[in-house]
Amino acid sequence: MANRTDPLAKNIRGTNPQNLVEKIVRTKIYQHTFWKEQCFGLTAETLVDKAMELDHLGGTFGGSRKPTPFLCLILKMLQIQPEKEIVVEFIKNDDYKYVRILGAFYLRLTGTDVDVYRYLEPLYNDYRKVRQKLPDGRFSLTHVDEVIEELLTKDYSCDIAMPRLKKRWTLEQNGLLEPRKSVLEDDFEEEEEKEENEAIADGSEDEKDHRHKSPERERDRDRERDRRRDSHRHRDRDYDRDYDMDRNHDREYERERGRGGRDRDRERDRDHYGERDRDRDNRERGRDRERDRRDRARRRSRSRSRDRKRHETDDDRDRDEPKKKKEKLREDGTNHPDPEIAENNRLRASLGLKPLKM
Repeated sequence: MANRTDPLAKNIRGTNPQNLVEKIVRTKIYQHTFWKEQCFGLTAETLVDKAMELDHLGGTFGGSRKPTPFLCLILKMLQIQPEKEIVVEFIKNDDYKYVRILGAFYLRLTGTDVDVYRYLEPLYNDYRKVRQKLPDGRFSLTHVDEVIEELLTKDYSCDIAMPRLKKRWTLEQNGLLEPRKSVLEDDFEEEEEKEENEAIADGSEDEKDHRHKSPERERDRDRERDRRRDSHRHRDRDYDRDYDMDRNHDREYERERGRGGRDRDRERDRDHYGERDRDRDNRERGRDRERDRRDRARRRSRSRSRDRKRHETDDDRDRDEPKKKKEKLREDGTNHPDPEIAENNRLRASLGLKPLKM
C-alpha cells in the first residue's frame, strides 16, 4: 500500500507516473531505509520540509546501488503527483537551491516541452554551487546551471532516463515559444552604445584636427587617396581581364570537347572495357588453374586407391593359395607326403573308394 500510486493521479505519457523510474531503481528505492522511514505518509505540503533538508543530489551509489534521498523524493513526487502550481513554486524558490532542483527535475519528467523550456531556461542564471554524489560514493562540486543544462540536453540524469524533448527551434517555428532572450543582451547593448559614443567623440576630434592641418599634409593625403583609388581600379581591370580569359578558356574547352569529346570517351571506354576484359581473362585463367589442380589431385587419389585395391587382392590371393593346396590334399590323398598313404589312396581312388583320413 505504501508503494502504490495515488488513485487520483493521472497517467504521465500514457503510463503510471512511477514507471518513469526504471524498475530496478524503483525496487532499490522501495527497499531503502529513507523511503520506509522518512517518505511514508508524505503529502504535497509536508514534502517541502523534507526537500529543505536535502544537502546533495544524485542517483544511486555504491556497490549495492543505494538511492540518494534526492532520488527517493523524486519517486515520492511521482507517487503523490503534486499540482503544477506547487512544482512551479519549488522552481521559483530562491532560498533553497536543492528544492529548486527537485522541482526542475520533476517538471522535466512530467511537464510538457513548452513548460520545460519556459520554467527551466531562466535557471541558467543561477550559478550557485551544489554537491552531487557520484556513483562511487564520492562527492563532486557542480552548479545549478550545469544541472539544468544536463536536464535539457542529456538522455540520462541521476540514473533516470529523461523523456524525449523537442528541439527549441521547432517550438519557435510552430509559434509555441518566443525566441530566447539572453540576460546579457542588455549588457551587450550598453557596450555597443558606449562604443558608438566613443566613435562619435573620435570623429569630432578628427574634425578639429582637420581644421588645423597644413596644406602639405592635405596634399599628401589626397595623393594617397588617388593612389589607393588607382590601385583599386587596376585590380578591378585585372580581375575583368582574368575573368574574360577564364571565359574564353571555358569556351575553347567546350569547343574542343565537342570536337574530340566522343573520341576521348570512346578511348576511355575502350581502356575501361579492355581492362575489364583483362580482369575477366585473369579470373578465368585462375579458375582453369584451380580446376587443373583439382583434377590432378583427383587422379592421384584414384590411382592410389586402385594400387591399394590391387595390393589387397594380391595379398588375399597369396593367403588363399596354401588353403586350396591343403584342401586338395585333404580331398585327394594321392599326393600325400607319406608314400604308403599315397599308394593306398590311389588304389582306393581306382576302386571308387574314399581316400584314407589321416
